[in-house]
Amino acid sequence: MEFSTNLILLITFEHSSVSIEDDEDMTIGCIVQARMGSTRLPGKVLMEVIEGKPVLYYVINQLKYCKSFEKLIIATTTLPEDDKIVQFCTDNNVNYFRGDSKNVLERHYRCAEKFSLSTIIRMPSDKPLLDPEVVDKVVETFNTNYYDYVTNFLPPTFPSGTEVEVVSFGSLKKSWEKAILSSEKEHVTEYIYNHRDDFRIFNVVNSENLSNFRWAVDRIEDLRLVREIVSRMSKSPILIKDILELFINEPSLVEINKQVDGNEGVTRSETEDKEFLESKSGFK
Repeated sequence: MEFSTNLILLITFEHSSVSIEDDEDMTIGCIVQARMGSTRLPGKVLMEVIEGKPVLYYVINQLKYCKSFEKLIIATTTLPEDDKIVQFCTDNNVNYFRGDSKNVLERHYRCAEKFSLSTIIRMPSDKPLLDPEVVDKVVETFNTNYYDYVTNFLPPTFPSGTEVEVVSFGSLKKSWEKAILSSEKEHVTEYIYNHRDDFRIFNVVNSENLSNFRWAVDRIEDLRLVREIVSRMSKSPILIKDILELFINEPSLVEINKQVDGNEGVTRSETEDKEFLESKSGFK
């Protein structure tokens, strides 16, 4: 199997863009959502990658190389099981926020409100090998255009585990006020996807479609792959091009998590939405 490390970023415009001036009042923050109660891999955020350092450590460490935001906050829940995440944040001098365990959209909204964020980078904690250069590119795109929401997976052309979402506080608030479906409350930006005509949406695409690669952590096989990658890397941060180069040299690594279904969570949410709508309409 051959891989390319060409990562020139291209831009897809879904609406016309206009350059904007820097806003001194703009506070850009990254909210990392984290909880111990993952249904597919419980406790994964604090599972060790190597040398006693957990998944959440690597998420934070990769983000520290970003140049595009001022505040980093871990948004966890008020459940007792997530006291461990709070302790991790306290021990590592990282900001944290505790909110609703089910309504993740509200947790993000309340967190952004508390920390006075005008622009929010949303980053789930299952991405220990996110690419800070990609994060900065997506944020730069948001900052220099009149958009409400910018991402790099509508459709995806980057590896699973390197997705980025940037949303304005106003759009987050609108979603929080209007979201009805379970999926819209769980997946934070789902309301925006479902109402694209109401938002100015922008997608960043890669010059080569790399979406067949995955190093997000949903299952134990994913964690095994991340461990193998990190154990072979002496540099920090670890970028997409570094991982692709590793795969060129050791192509068997991609087989470790080849069977993992990355869409399990979406399928479950769709089922919950259907049940919710049926209960409201009275139909079975």
